[in-house]
Amino acid sequence: MQINYTSLGLMSGTSGDGVDASIINSDGIDKFEVIKDKFFEYDSNTYSQIHLLKENILQINDLKKFRVELKDLERKITLFHAKVIKDLKVDSKDILIGFHGQTIYHNSREKITKQLGDGKLLNQLTKKKIVYNFRKKDIENGGEGAPLTPLFHQLIVSEKKIKLPVCILNIGGISNITLVSKFKGTEELYSRDIGPGNCLIDTWIRKNSDKKFDSNGLIASGGKKNEIIFEQAQELYSNRQFKNSHSLDTNDFDISFSRGLSLEDGAATLTEFTASIIGESISKFLSKKNISVERILICGGGRKNKTLVNAIIKNLPKKIKIDLIDNYGLDGDFIESQAFAYLAIRSFKKLPITFPNTTNCQKPITGGEIVI
Repeated sequence: MQINYTSLGLMSGTSGDGVDASIINSDGIDKFEVIKDKFFEYDSNTYSQIHLLKENILQINDLKKFRVELKDLERKITLFHAKVIKDLKVDSKDILIGFHGQTIYHNSREKITKQLGDGKLLNQLTKKKIVYNFRKKDIENGGEGAPLTPLFHQLIVSEKKIKLPVCILNIGGISNITLVSKFKGTEELYSRDIGPGNCLIDTWIRKNSDKKFDSNGLIASGGKKNEIIFEQAQELYSNRQFKNSHSLDTNDFDISFSRGLSLEDGAATLTEFTASIIGESISKFLSKKNISVERILICGGGRKNKTLVNAIIKNLPKKIKIDLIDNYGLDGDFIESQAFAYLAIRSFKKLPITFPNTTNCQKPITGGEIVI
């Protein structure tokens, strides 16, 4: 009989606005139950620090250049996570903490990934078992360090008995897709990052207004796509150096091509550009797998941007139906935090969390570092 574990997953995404926290009960294999989900928002200073550093760290040498600032921010983020654990009143000493940390730099071509979050300090502060640094072993074994959530996507599809084959599209800062064609078995589980998600739109809104993101896509809906700039952006993207990567970072994209546009027209152009990449990438991804998919379920913050979702639909074959994962009894805001709670259990049990068909690693690889 498999032992069930209680695990808390803590996910600070590329939006850098706070921490999604999810407590689950699972055996780390095929059983899964959500106990609690809650979001904890960063203060404005931490939010600004995260984005300022991300904008300044564009290459590996910048990690050394800004090491003092990174150390300071890492401590601040770790202390915030400790407070989250305390606020959730997680009293059990046996609970596992899946601590993703804040991605500050990720480059799969260089085999470098940097998540801010001190697992040893969090262990000292909370006296809990901490699982962190989930991407390191995958990269050391030829993988690209992302996406990490496909196995959990397969689990929730199995739990909800969703008709197969099906894709799960996560629209965070970066968009990634998982193709599930069997309820069990990693040989029929495929995934990859497919382009920008919210990162371009969020950056534009943040730099040109007092808002953090385009709520419901309302700003973009009031603007008009600039055709010339849109075509230039598509040409730049088609000539990109990282086109064959499974794994991407927000710094692989920038908004410089949209300079000079109004707030609304810039948002509209970047939204259409993002949707065109997602649509094209999904179509190519599915054609390579030669599996006919008629349904894509969307999770992540980007699913709330109606203008973006409608634009994605326009860029997909008409036979494919788009649906929100929320319509299947799941909360699309917390899929990733739930996933890292699940991956913490698998890491603790020394079970693989990444596979050749999900991250390009050489063999199935177990996950994070464990501090007991």
